[in-house]
Amino acid sequence: MLCAGDLSSRAEAAYLGLAIGDALGATVEFLTPREIIYQYVSHTEIIGGGWLKIKAGHVTDDTSMSLALGEAILSHSGKVDALAVAQAFDQWMRSKPIDIGNTVRRNLIRFRTTGETEAPLSEYDAGNGALMRLLPAALSSFQQSEADITAAILAQAHVTHNNPLSDAACLTVTQMIHGVLAGESSVSVQEKIVAPFIRHHPLFEFRYKRIENPSGYVVDTVQAVFQALFESDSFESALIDVVNRGGDADTTGAIVGMLAGALYGLDAIPKRWLKALNPEIALRCKEQAQALIANVASA
Repeated sequence: MLCAGDLSSRAEAAYLGLAIGDALGATVEFLTPREIIYQYVSHTEIIGGGWLKIKAGHVTDDTSMSLALGEAILSHSGKVDALAVAQAFDQWMRSKPIDIGNTVRRNLIRFRTTGETEAPLSEYDAGNGALMRLLPAALSSFQQSEADITAAILAQAHVTHNNPLSDAACLTVTQMIHGVLAGESSVSVQEKIVAPFIRHHPLFEFRYKRIENPSGYVVDTVQAVFQALFESDSFESALIDVVNRGGDADTTGAIVGMLAGALYGLDAIPKRWLKALNPEIALRCKEQAQALIANVASA
């Protein structure tokens, strides 16, 4: 187990990694790998633009929904309260964010009209929207029982995405975050967490075909994330790999960023990317990470 200072540092690296991956990937979201090669040769810098015409260093819904979730958790003493989460997401949607997924929008409108904090079980809601934003819930549930972790992760997920594939992906990525926060290596995470996950959910098998232009379907997302994370040996190489696959690149970038940040730590994040990230976003990520982990330490 890491000491408290290392744990806080890795939590911060995970949150900054999420935002950096989001900001880097937003530029090439919905481009194909060939289009990225034609325009950039290799996309390696946080420069903004893309279909959203985003400002350099700014972020999309991946990070902004995570921050909304983190605020809801911290307002309830580190607990994931479904009503507080739904209200935070609804307030976020009312702020007219730069980007919002169709499933998120539909089920938040449903919450407004019904007051129900759990979306209906749906085979059609197997998107990556619950997965991309789960980091605050993963941090706040670190070192809790398996039952409490499951309850926390699915409470935030089911506000907008109630689907077995989404659930399985969210719980597995949370296990991975917890594993590397506890000092597990990439190899160990693959053996102890990912291999059993694939045995139980073979649809997510990722080892045999390179995933390019990944869609928002959670299976595509997880396969691309696993390939980039496990076939690289640094924070930078993992992120560059995944965003240059195009497709839903802000989200694959955000998820690889949070995992690689927790795995490799703050010192592994390129200084040029930290400098390019919007300072207000960077500060909020750092403060939330530290507060969420502090709640865990004091529990």
